[in-house]
Amino acid sequence: MNKVLKAGVLTLAMTLLPLQFQMMAGDDVVVKHLGKDNVIFRDGNYVSNCIVHVTKPGNFLLMPVQEKSDDAKVDVLVNGKLDRTIYVRLAKNNVDYMMPLDLRPYEGKDVVLNIEMNQSRSSMRDSADDACWQQFAVVDELDTKNVEKYRPLFHHTPVYGWMNDPNGMFYKDGRWHLYYQWNPYGSKWQNMTWGHSSSTDLVNWETHPVAIEPNGLGSVFSGSCAIDHNNTAGFGKDAVIAMYTSAGLNQIQSMAVSTDNGETFEIYPGNPVLVTDTEARDPNMFYNPETGKWTLTLAHALNHEMLIFSSPDMKNWTLESAFGKGLGAQKGVWECPDLFELTVDGTGEKKWMLICNLNPGGLFGGSGTQYFIGDFDGKTFTPDTDADGNVITKWLDFGKDNYAGVSWSDAPDNRRTYIGWMSNWQYAAEVPTKQFRSANTLPREISLFRHTDGQIYASTLPSPEILSIRGKATQDLKGFNIGSKPRMIPLPKANDGVCEIVIDMDSRNNCDIVLELFNSKGDRTTMTYDPARHTFEVDRRHSGDTSFSVDFPAVTSAPTFEHDGKLSLRIFIDRSSIEVFDKTGKFAITTLVFPEEPYSTLAVSATKGTGRIGSLTVYPMNVEYK
Repeated sequence: MNKVLKAGVLTLAMTLLPLQFQMMAGDDVVVKHLGKDNVIFRDGNYVSNCIVHVTKPGNFLLMPVQEKSDDAKVDVLVNGKLDRTIYVRLAKNNVDYMMPLDLRPYEGKDVVLNIEMNQSRSSMRDSADDACWQQFAVVDELDTKNVEKYRPLFHHTPVYGWMNDPNGMFYKDGRWHLYYQWNPYGSKWQNMTWGHSSSTDLVNWETHPVAIEPNGLGSVFSGSCAIDHNNTAGFGKDAVIAMYTSAGLNQIQSMAVSTDNGETFEIYPGNPVLVTDTEARDPNMFYNPETGKWTLTLAHALNHEMLIFSSPDMKNWTLESAFGKGLGAQKGVWECPDLFELTVDGTGEKKWMLICNLNPGGLFGGSGTQYFIGDFDGKTFTPDTDADGNVITKWLDFGKDNYAGVSWSDAPDNRRTYIGWMSNWQYAAEVPTKQFRSANTLPREISLFRHTDGQIYASTLPSPEILSIRGKATQDLKGFNIGSKPRMIPLPKANDGVCEIVIDMDSRNNCDIVLELFNSKGDRTTMTYDPARHTFEVDRRHSGDTSFSVDFPAVTSAPTFEHDGKLSLRIFIDRSSIEVFDKTGKFAITTLVFPEEPYSTLAVSATKGTGRIGSLTVYPMNVEYK
């Protein structure tokens, strides 16, 4: 799935420097610590200063990271001029992992890192002995193969570094482009850029060079891309236009343009193209043929509302309306909107759906994704109400780990294909991975259905491309009763047991049906269908490692929308996640899990009576991590 970045390999050797400097690395770099006592007090911190001079040619400078360290400010000077400033948690006591600085753009040039590191009073005399200075190295090849047991097998992840919100997704010429909030220099949030991956099948992802990097206007926060089929912006027919938030002292909206199908972007020199009086971010735009203009939805984050703008050319935007104040979940900041039109299943009725991510304030704590169904006239979004005139709060996922999701623009066959960040801000930076941090959910198809309560709800199902990685069933059971004694069903041994489980359940006399995934270490995730309450519950309190956050152990619950005591599910198990879908898409629950070893068995039982399993099939997932 992810590609190795290659060239040749260099070796390390030791050399000496005059006594006024301390040499702490080999011939690849020269490290100059500017005196043990040359520590200044600034902005409430003691700061030491080091110079790292790259003295060997090569493709990547490996920088030693310790996650418990504070960010060091690293100015990258190329031929004596400042090229960029990055922030890296350089190791003080021990090295957790190495992160690369790409030297290929600087071939034949002189590269120096001017590094400022925070020091406590007690350690300022010892800063010259920090662990990082002995570990800098220049290499020509990055080994990006999987080295962590929790890296997902069939979900998109960055090759290395931190990832959060999906950004700027579009489909063009048979390829799904996925950009994402990325820190190339560590596995915690910082240095926000747009990473870039693409796929022809929504399963196997190719990693591309970074798409949009921070510039003088600030970090590159979330946004969207659209194909300008009619050259309304003047950059050429079918140019790919990106709108994103530049986050410096203020949050302003910027544009970048690609004329090579999203491989590279040029920053628009007229940025910013949209400025608001208060904090706003995550622009999401589409062309509206009914108005002949572009519509842009912008999260007015702290005001708990969405702003709606229009433009003829994506450069000049007019505020048309605001939506959301006092509606829906209001406890957290509003982020990452997405507005689109769908047809209600089984009817010709057209409705608009507005996705609104918020954090905190999610249904079960931390991050969450709510949505509104209504009408849009090109300027104003009007939400549907219930019989009492109230706007109902609706949730796109009933787990804790689907956030910041938005959909691809220009998807084929009028599909509304969506993907989310599979984590939660409560603990995203603390989950037990190091080489990378965070994955995306499975890609999903969104549609609408009308329930018996008269309300229209969103349904989500795994994208049909996921069927391509189903292997030959290892279990295919038909028609058996269940009671208090569990029926044990082994899971596949290959690929750490990653699989899809398809199950049809009948609760009969309103008995609860319990599905439990477990391993020999005693880790277990328990899922319960309660037909009396019409709920499906996922309990991960004993799922494996939960020690990294008090917010991680949790029980989440979804309404099943059924009325006859029957429920059919698709359950996807990857190395560190479980995604449960009603077979018709009426609910989804996404949850991270970190078992000590892979789950090996599914136990199926019933409480308060006897239930029946109509069928139960286990499919291994036939993909190979690269």
